[in-house]
Amino acid sequence: MAISATANGYASPAEERKVIVASSVGTVFEWYDFYLYATLAPFFAALFFPPGNQTAALLSAFATYAAGFLVRPFGAVIFGRIGDLVGRKYTFLVTIVVMGASTFAVGLLPTYAAVGWLAPVLLVLLRLLQGLALGGEYGGAATYVAEHAPNDRRGYATSWIQTTATLGFFLSLAVIGLCRTQMEAATFADWGWRVPFLVSLILLAFSVYIRLKLNESPVFQRMKAEGKGSSQPLTDSFLRYPNNKYVLLALLGATAGQGVVWYTGQFYALFFLTITLKVDYLTAYALIAISLLIGTPFFVFFGWLSDRIGRLKIILAGCLIAAVTYFPLFALLTHYVNPDLEAFQARTKIMVTADPQTCSFHIFVGPWSKFTECDRAQDLLTKSGLSFTTEKGVAGSLPVVAIGDTKIEFDAKEGAGKVNAALKAAGYAPTADKAKINWFMAELILVIFLIYVTMVYGPIAAFLVEMFPTRIRYTSMSLPYHIGNGWFGGMLPLLATALVAWKGDIYYGLWYPIIVAVMTLVIGAIFLKDTRGRDLHADNGA
Repeated sequence: MAISATANGYASPAEERKVIVASSVGTVFEWYDFYLYATLAPFFAALFFPPGNQTAALLSAFATYAAGFLVRPFGAVIFGRIGDLVGRKYTFLVTIVVMGASTFAVGLLPTYAAVGWLAPVLLVLLRLLQGLALGGEYGGAATYVAEHAPNDRRGYATSWIQTTATLGFFLSLAVIGLCRTQMEAATFADWGWRVPFLVSLILLAFSVYIRLKLNESPVFQRMKAEGKGSSQPLTDSFLRYPNNKYVLLALLGATAGQGVVWYTGQFYALFFLTITLKVDYLTAYALIAISLLIGTPFFVFFGWLSDRIGRLKIILAGCLIAAVTYFPLFALLTHYVNPDLEAFQARTKIMVTADPQTCSFHIFVGPWSKFTECDRAQDLLTKSGLSFTTEKGVAGSLPVVAIGDTKIEFDAKEGAGKVNAALKAAGYAPTADKAKINWFMAELILVIFLIYVTMVYGPIAAFLVEMFPTRIRYTSMSLPYHIGNGWFGGMLPLLATALVAWKGDIYYGLWYPIIVAVMTLVIGAIFLKDTRGRDLHADNGA
């Protein structure tokens, strides 16, 4: 597919559409690969980590989930440098091959029952490869599309790339849901979970075929022809003022808040439904998938709107509204999805009395972790989706779990059984009653979460691309994007789960995205300016 520039130096409308479609299709498949594990993280806790403490296994699964996010900035640096030196097209061709091969390999992994701790080690290594690949993919695709788009349509053009993460998430839900509906639960747990990963090989072949037909962007070609490229994009991006200042401001004043709002509205909402509200997987997948279908067009709407009123104000407005409304909206989600759980909590006071020295705050869980009776008691209540208070007990004593007027001394041997019996006697239902779910109101809340996501995410690619000059654009925009999304956003399920278990409040994990979103709102409003309409051919960056 030859790309020729028009008089203004950018691609023609027809060529622009071809670039958007070709870039977006490949990026959808790459996000599908990356989010398969994220979607199955709670399920993988039982497959790849030792049994005995479900919250610990879940934290381990989320830590592995987070590993792929934590390494994304390194992928941004590695592939961003290559993209600024060699070109956008060839770089994100390499990234999709690495991603597809790593995902296919996950489908071949042995489980913990077969090889012990080697299983999670191999899983983490493949997640790291996925993270490196995605670190190079997004910046390349966003930059490539932006450099084909005219100044007054860049938000609209890049917003199609912004839909790919959500569409990839939707595709992962659809494929996993199809496998689960067509297989017995035991079959899916035995080998069926591998199918969605193995399918990625077909998607990889299709994506490579499409991308081989692309040529380099006209903006990059012109820069190279004029000899204005950077010979050391890492140094120019991160060690030279003022570009290093803009990299930091892009992170703290835009992408950090955008990252936590994105992951709260999609993944944390999914985990809240399944882990806390005890909704079965297929029902939760259906609820989230419907909200994704309804909400996805708003990525394009807010991208289009940013071409008219500016990018930054839409991003910051999304952070503000999300921070203000998360607590009441998640409380309403509980009310409309599992009213029995809400009623049980309202009439039943639960308290853990324990020696505070024996109660630990666990984040990264592994063979080095030691769990006390207090940890196990908190784990049992947390995995049951229950809030509880913690009181200081006598030093060296066993924890006591009070459920209403019933008190149970919690020991490792019989404590869990006694607590479960007391919960059952008090009227606790271990699963959500599907007949009592208010589908309309639950969907409305989930769609609102998606609207927040589209507000912060729809304009972000155009905003970041326009902040930096062509010669170091790929490198400069990729790092703050992937730290914001990979570290601030990707750590959200892990940190939120740990905060909930530590504090004993099912909503306490929301403080993390709220604080980060408010930080971004303040820094972005004070220190950043809008970038709408900037000429990418001008090599003065920000």
